[in-house]
Amino acid sequence: MTQVTRITVEAAVNAPVAKVWEAWNTPADIMQWNSADPSWHTPSSENDLRTGGQFKHRMEARDGSFGFDFEGTYDQVELHKEITYTMPDGRKATTLFTEQNGQTKIATTFDPETENDPEFQKQGWQAIMNSFIKYVESK
Repeated sequence: MTQVTRITVEAAVNAPVAKVWEAWNTPADIMQWNSADPSWHTPSSENDLRTGGQFKHRMEARDGSFGFDFEGTYDQVELHKEITYTMPDGRKATTLFTEQNGQTKIATTFDPETENDPEFQKQGWQAIMNSFIKYVESK
């Protein structure tokens, strides 16, 4: 089996890290920004943000044709700095938050799944991050 390279998506948000962290981790906020495009939405979100805690975000097509739970267990949570989690299939993801000059850089590195092309996955995760930035900067 070929080992697929981890994928990284990143962006800078014009907001302090405390605001970015809160919007990234609060279920009511997650439900507002967690979609790759307007034809999708997140109708429910649960988040127990602590090492050993779990999260589950229900992602669905707005027309009801498809949906899935995006979920995992937190391996490491360092306030305003890092979140690392493991998904049910064993894949891992790490998000780092770095504040500089009133901006917050977010970088998420994740293990791709094997069903979809890695470039397609990168585009999807980047689109969700772009949706997050737009949401936070308009708050």
